[in-house]
Amino acid sequence: MAAKLPNGAIMSIASGYALAIAVTAISNAAVAVASAAGHGLEEGQIVKLVSGWSAINGRAAKVGVVTEDTFQLLGFDTSDEQRFPAGGGAGAVRLVTGWQQIQQVMNPSTSGGEQQFTQYQFLEDDDQRQLPTVRSAQSIAIPIADDVDLPHWAVIEAADRRRELEVCRLVLRDRSEIYYNGYISVSDTPTLTVNEVMARTMTIALDGRPTRYKAAA
Repeated sequence: MAAKLPNGAIMSIASGYALAIAVTAISNAAVAVASAAGHGLEEGQIVKLVSGWSAINGRAAKVGVVTEDTFQLLGFDTSDEQRFPAGGGAGAVRLVTGWQQIQQVMNPSTSGGEQQFTQYQFLEDDDQRQLPTVRSAQSIAIPIADDVDLPHWAVIEAADRRRELEVCRLVLRDRSEIYYNGYISVSDTPTLTVNEVMARTMTIALDGRPTRYKAAA
């Protein structure tokens, strides 16, 4: 058993992406393998993923073992062919080419991700029943102390204007990592509460579930 504090965690946003690489297939395996001729990716790099499999579409992934024309997508188990129909995983990846640290982060909060249910009742029942449906959309609100001279604002504001999916990274003190892929928005003006630090809030509206990796041994 273990307990952790978030103190010392570093949040970053992708500062650039390479051109899209076409993925012609993804294998059904305990560690998914993507096929992309002459992809040029290297182990440990981060890509954002587009796939015909909705369960992995819109997520960020770490590249595992590579060959000239294939690469592993670490943390993605696609062995269940009912959930991942054979031949249906093709799509594309874009490599994250750089990171910009977001400084002066203050107490992020998450919302959404709760399991939703549909309720129903048979004529002969006295009580309702329920079945799980989907999870609600997830968002992360990140207050950032206002300092116009810090370089992360240019990257965040550009992401807000683009209205495209962006990858963000959280590195915890134990070197484990969490990756988020979502739409970025940021408040235009800082909070103005007496005796409280002025802050602007960046929001990540996630397109897919976060991807988490343990620290390298």
